[in-house]
Amino acid sequence: MQTVKFIKPTTEISSITADLIIVRPWQESDRPFLRTLFLHARREAWPWLDGADWQLEDFDSATLNEQIWVAIGEGHRLGFASLYTHDNFLHHLFVDPQYQGLGVGSVMLDYVHQTFTSTGSLKCLVKNERAVAFYQRHGWQKEGTGDSPEGEYYLMHYRLP
Repeated sequence: MQTVKFIKPTTEISSITADLIIVRPWQESDRPFLRTLFLHARREAWPWLDGADWQLEDFDSATLNEQIWVAIGEGHRLGFASLYTHDNFLHHLFVDPQYQGLGVGSVMLDYVHQTFTSTGSLKCLVKNERAVAFYQRHGWQKEGTGDSPEGEYYLMHYRLP
């Protein structure tokens, strides 16, 4: 397993090595990649849903008015997180499937935690057991359940240390 280092988005570097991941604010030039990632990663993460009607443009409406952060490593966009900062609500965290299991999601989640000003929250589909376990490993607690068009979800909270 690769080791990753976290560098705040304001840090300037001249090259990216295999053990380095940078999290930075999104740029308009990221949109085509993020649209594609959002479409394909949802299909992989939620195979029980019929994604036939999902489109690349869904990313635009799903992240409207959200702060978006992009993970970069070895010159490649690896994933993104989007959140409503005023609510400390993590809305999306997706890692390119070919880079999952390398610590990218953990680096992004650590960055998200640093942006919280109070208890963080998210909704995670119950059937997405891999994601539920991921969040629990990182200190998130199940606080309740609810229903959405995509299925039952857990409401999870992350309390600042």
